[in-house]
Amino acid sequence: MTHRLKILPAFFDAIERGEKKFEIRDNTDRGFQRGDTIELLEYDPRKGLTEREHYTGNGLLAQITYVSDYNQPPNQVVMAFSLMDA
Repeated sequence: MTHRLKILPAFFDAIERGEKKFEIRDNTDRGFQRGDTIELLEYDPRKGLTEREHYTGNGLLAQITYVSDYNQPPNQVVMAFSLMDA
């Protein structure tokens, strides 16, 4: 399964540089699983006037390698991932 996720520029940049290899996300309606693909779409709410214009056009693909809800608030998970070649 592929999940399309918005991500703010500072976090997008850290992932792109290889410094950040995890996400903490609400899992209420997603069902994130090991092996799923996440498409991280850079989203900057300071740009443009409409929701669509907030997307920068930059994106990364990653594969989830680990998912845990240990010691997280209800419905939250921590996911580890590795970037995939585009």
